[in-house]
Amino acid sequence: MKKFNICILTLIVALMAACTTPVPSVDRSKAPLPGPAPKLQIGQYQMFEMENGLKVVVVENHKLPRISYSINLDIDPIVEGPKAGYVSMAGDLLGAGTASKSKAQIDESVDFLGATLSTSAGGVFGSCLSKHRNEFLSIMSDVLLNPVFSAEELEKLRKKTISGMASDKTDPNTISSKITNLKKYGEQHPYGENMTEETVKAITRDDVVGYYSKYFRPNAAYLIIVGDITFEQAKSDASQFFAAWQKGNVPTHAYATPKEPAANKVVFVPLPGAVQSVIDITYPVDLKPGTQDAIVAGVLNNVLGGSGFQTRLMQNLREDKAYTYGAYSEISADEVIGQFSAGASVRNEVTDSAVVQFLYEMDRLVKEPIADSTLQLIKNIMTGSFARSLERPQTVANFALNIERYKLPKDYYETYLQKLNAVTAADVQAMAKRVIRPNNAYITVVGNREVLEKLKVFAADGKVEVLDAEGKPFVEMRPAPAGMTANDVMKKYIAAIGGEAVLKGVTSYDHEGVMEMMGMQATMIDQMETKGRRRTEISLPGMPLYKAIYNEGKSVMLEMGAPAREFDADEISNARKECDMLAELHLADYGIVAELRGIESVQGEDCYVVEMKKSNGELRTAFYSVASGLLLLEREVKDMKGEPVAEETTYENYQEVNGVKYPGVRTTNAGGQSFVVRINKARYNVAIPAEQFNVNQK
Repeated sequence: MKKFNICILTLIVALMAACTTPVPSVDRSKAPLPGPAPKLQIGQYQMFEMENGLKVVVVENHKLPRISYSINLDIDPIVEGPKAGYVSMAGDLLGAGTASKSKAQIDESVDFLGATLSTSAGGVFGSCLSKHRNEFLSIMSDVLLNPVFSAEELEKLRKKTISGMASDKTDPNTISSKITNLKKYGEQHPYGENMTEETVKAITRDDVVGYYSKYFRPNAAYLIIVGDITFEQAKSDASQFFAAWQKGNVPTHAYATPKEPAANKVVFVPLPGAVQSVIDITYPVDLKPGTQDAIVAGVLNNVLGGSGFQTRLMQNLREDKAYTYGAYSEISADEVIGQFSAGASVRNEVTDSAVVQFLYEMDRLVKEPIADSTLQLIKNIMTGSFARSLERPQTVANFALNIERYKLPKDYYETYLQKLNAVTAADVQAMAKRVIRPNNAYITVVGNREVLEKLKVFAADGKVEVLDAEGKPFVEMRPAPAGMTANDVMKKYIAAIGGEAVLKGVTSYDHEGVMEMMGMQATMIDQMETKGRRRTEISLPGMPLYKAIYNEGKSVMLEMGAPAREFDADEISNARKECDMLAELHLADYGIVAELRGIESVQGEDCYVVEMKKSNGELRTAFYSVASGLLLLEREVKDMKGEPVAEETTYENYQEVNGVKYPGVRTTNAGGQSFVVRINKARYNVAIPAEQFNVNQK
């Protein structure tokens, strides 16, 4: 006991002595100098090449009993021309059936193993539990080596692709991406091509089979294996399942190098009703991956607008000016051609002011060196991001793939932080002078027509190139016949759907149909009585999704997962209007002012363009056929939880019942999603049970 006490006393004395040892003074007004960049010990990979030319990279990681496999093609980009889209469709169809299994059987087999499997134009990817690796590789190799590319699956994919593209025409970000790529690279470059409905319709089975036959060759591919497997097991598996893959001559391609414009050019795409403008300032950049220049460019980009709230674009356009929720930039390296891009979504009224600030921040980087404190902050952020990426075993595999594909030094990633740490403020400014071009850019804007005139000042020639959503020259709206008004268009529409006398006699209608959305088919019921009752119900088998009832001023809305609520004022106004078969003849009663803007072509048919503005400021644009008078298209921007979402609805396949015409098919695209309503049964002037309009339903 005494010995123990003495030991404790000795420890206390030692601690007191340590506490009284003089401590060097610290100047807390200055940040401590950074230490030397650490040398990282990155996980190792092993590699071998098979006789057929397939290069196999193996990264062992036994922490979890899972393995991931990926076949990665190393081929040149392809110019697809008038059949743009066949490469991506070939990749999708690769997993849609083999000589021995249908797509459904493949999916069922993968699900049974608790695995994942996907295909693309760039390869085949999947993962499984290590104990199931033989069964999984049997499926994966079958998909890779024995695809059938059936005509039936091609047609399914074609319809799905075209349906999905319908929403692209109203999504400003998708439109912006298409237009910037087109201008930046040119339509004859593989990076500048855009898939359209016409090019997708032109794709044949021979096109997709031809792509697979030419480019899916082992001597142009890497097999990446990561996970709970040994190197010897990986070699054995690769030999068993991929040795039969036949090598072949894989075509290579050369392209004209895209150049930035000699002076700033402005491109505008009008999107009626848009409350925000999508801005993108962009041009090609000659920057190769795996070079010190790419590292310096990464630092430069993170100063300008790469990520985080500390970037200059974010501080300027969001924090200081409140123009946007986020402003970003990208400087990317690429073996073919890199690119610069800076952009944001901003309010209409500040579109030109935002462009000024983008160009200001770009010019500032060229003319002024960054502060050492800023440089160190960015290095710290990039160091942390790089270190976190090492926690994922797949990162090591990606590093290995990059080293092999781009012929990088074997220690490129192990010494990455040293190379990053060596970047100076002078290096960053020199890179800015090389790749930042505030006077040689394509300034693209997608938004409301009201911002167009203000953009001319940014074009060196004072002209704005106006394109449509497909990148074709925009056809200006033509004037309507002299003296014609919106009311005349409405009268013609009423006459087209049955006439005033017939519509006055309508007391009710009962529509039944289906709504197709996200691969599902829901039942839809739409009932109305002109005395002021309306009921809409959408449901899946045994699962109600939505129900809205309006009954002479009273209302209830029931949505899956949400509490029941009454209509708001705008919804009540809409319900009243829907119960009025002749509402278009007196829109003012519903707080709507209609104005005829002119004539525009919609799907090859001339249409009267009528803007309908509500008292709350909401704007809807309707397109009525000049020839038939029927409503063909409506566009508007809706507020979805504080975010503006463009919505477009097309009306087709008009049917006639009891002298009344109605659209049998209605397709709506909004927020990147699409749904189709098909009316299968329509009855007019029928008795509808009163309980159908009971607003006390729960």
